[in-house]
Amino acid sequence: MADQSEFAALAMEYMSALYTAALRMTRNQADAEDLVQETYLKAYRSFGGFEAGTNLKAWLYRILTNTYINTYRARKRRPEQADVENVEDLYLYHQLAAGTAPGVGRSAEDEVLDQFTDDDVKAAIEALPDTFRMAVLLSDVEGFSYKEIAEITDVPIGTVMSRLHRGRKALQKALMDVGVARGLVGVGDQQQ
Repeated sequence: MADQSEFAALAMEYMSALYTAALRMTRNQADAEDLVQETYLKAYRSFGGFEAGTNLKAWLYRILTNTYINTYRARKRRPEQADVENVEDLYLYHQLAAGTAPGVGRSAEDEVLDQFTDDDVKAAIEALPDTFRMAVLLSDVEGFSYKEIAEITDVPIGTVMSRLHRGRKALQKALMDVGVARGLVGVGDQQQ
C-alpha cells in the first residue's frame, strides 16, 4: 500500500508522457490538459490503494485511458482540432530517420520511406478508429508490452494483439495509399 505523501515525488515524472498520450487521445490541447488533471486527481485519491512495487506508469496510463473512455468518448466532442504539431516521438517516423546518412548503406525501401513526412504518419495514426489508435500508440509510441496494454485498456491480451494487428495493417494501407498518390509505389506493387 502506497503512502499519499509520496504521490508527487513518484507520479509527477510521468506528467509529460501522460499529457502527450492525452493529446493523442483527445486531439485537443484543452481537453488533454483537463484529462491529465482529472487523471492526477483520481490517481491521488486512489494512491493509498496503489500496490507499491508495481508499475506506476502503467497504473497512471490505465487511469488516463479509463478516464478518457468514460468522460471524453461518452460526451460529444467539440469540433475536432487536429493539434498534433507538438506530438513528439512518433516511433515509426523517428525509426525511419534515425541516424543514417542519406543513401549510405540504405535499402531502396528506406529511401522510399524517407519520402513520408511526419505529417503523413500523424494523419494516418489520427485516422485510425479509437481502439486501434490507442493500441498502436500505447505499443509503438509509448513502448508498453501487450500485457501492460491489456491492463491499461482492461481488455484481454488477445484483443490487444488483434487491435495492434488491425491498426498496423490500417496504417500500412494508409501509408501505401500516400505512396501510390505520390508515385513512390506503383498500383500493382500494393499487397493485399
